[in-house]
Amino acid sequence: MRPAMQISELASNFSSEITIANGENKVNGKSIMEIMTLVVPSGEDITISADGEDSGEALEALRELIEETLIESEAGNS
Repeated sequence: MRPAMQISELASNFSSEITIANGENKVNGKSIMEIMTLVVPSGEDITISADGEDSGEALEALRELIEETLIESEAGNS
């Protein structure tokens, strides 16, 4: 599964507004199409923010997904 799909599917489980940014470009973290428009090269930093009732839980879940799944799988492909 593509990283954009994994992120958007997980973000959609939360009521908070999720925003993903790459520099000045910001998109809705629940929209796979918007995430794909960021075109983030491998190894480049992104910023994820959340605003809402479950924002802390959402950020923690997204951090775990990115660090434990996406970064580890990238390291395994090197």
